[in-house]
Amino acid sequence: MKTRILLVEDHPVTQEVMRQELEFLGYEVAVAGNGVQALEMAAALVPDLIVMDILMPQMDGMEAASKLRNDPGTQGIPILAATAKALSGDREQCLANGFDAYIAKPFTHRQLGAAIEQLLLSHKSR
Repeated sequence: MKTRILLVEDHPVTQEVMRQELEFLGYEVAVAGNGVQALEMAAALVPDLIVMDILMPQMDGMEAASKLRNDPGTQGIPILAATAKALSGDREQCLANGFDAYIAKPFTHRQLGAAIEQLLLSHKSR
């Protein structure tokens, strides 16, 4: 069975490129366009991992990650921040708001794959 990833990204071009990258890496991918959809889809699908952008309309990634962490049904799902929000302190802010790991855009598919595999491995060992 393939690892199921919920990709949360609002920009259509980035969404499509990342979906293709994740599928190329061998993952099954579901896509949400914002934090509100992410909460609904995470509860319904219970993915193995969530890859989420930070800057989105309706509900940003920080708020969505915090809500996922406070929901017993989704609190154990690892969340990777994949974002262009890469200023000093942004990584720490992401980790403090419920993300398990952080990768700054732009990144290669190898970097994305490595970040996902590392997060999945560390999550299994808990």
